[in-house]
Amino acid sequence: MSKLTATATCTAHGAIVEQTGQVVPQPLLAQRVAWLTGLARDLTAEIVAGRWSAADLDALACGVGLDGRALPAKGWMALRRLGWSVTPAPGVHVCDRVLRCAQEQAARLLRLALHRRELVAAILAAWPRDAGRRTDAEWAALRAVLPDGVGAAEIRNRSRQIRAYRDAQDGVLPVDLTELEGPPACAAQIVLAAADRQLATLERTGEHCARLRVKLPLTACPASARDWAWHLLPIALPPTVAPEAKLCAPTLRVRHGRVRVDLPSRRRSATRRPAQAPR
Repeated sequence: MSKLTATATCTAHGAIVEQTGQVVPQPLLAQRVAWLTGLARDLTAEIVAGRWSAADLDALACGVGLDGRALPAKGWMALRRLGWSVTPAPGVHVCDRVLRCAQEQAARLLRLALHRRELVAAILAAWPRDAGRRTDAEWAALRAVLPDGVGAAEIRNRSRQIRAYRDAQDGVLPVDLTELEGPPACAAQIVLAAADRQLATLERTGEHCARLRVKLPLTACPASARDWAWHLLPIALPPTVAPEAKLCAPTLRVRHGRVRVDLPSRRRSATRRPAQAPR
């Protein structure tokens, strides 16, 4: 039996403040979720910008922490093992679980950059004499050093990007991806997969409904723990989420004034064995 994971985008149309019972309409809920995702985005952007260097990408790519142990698969744990911490702005109170979520998103962005970096390094290592047209021998040399699964369109786009940099720098080629482009943009979202029950919990309340319990700020710049409150968000599940599927921690974001809940679910799938030929 194998496991299949799929993500459905749901919408939270309102919430209830757990302690007071206050009904939170959709516009106010969207504002509070936007405050949370904005805090996470700013922390993520600070990490990514601060680590956008060849030396730091080398440290991440080597897969070994400061203590000599292998980096965990979970992004936030990997960054902490590397000693890449982040602190909120002065006067802003953010719990450790929000920091985790910001570190997780930063780790995902930086790990994605490692693939682009490897591709750029391969193209630079096999840079042709005529950048507009490669010979068969130059294509063979490039294919020999490229990562697996790279398509022609990606090669063409990256080559065009490198040529534009060279033309702007009087014929000098970039040394690393960090010279070729700036830090990747950070979306205003919070990846709750990096959190635990101190920030969010999710439970199925029926075959086609669930409830997300999440701590949200009550102001754009929360100064203390009193400026945070638990909110209960009912979520209607689309038909694509099977009743037997296990719900996983979602990602929250705001789009067009609505709270979007990107909800992964996992279910078992029977793997058919190939039929055997008769003897």
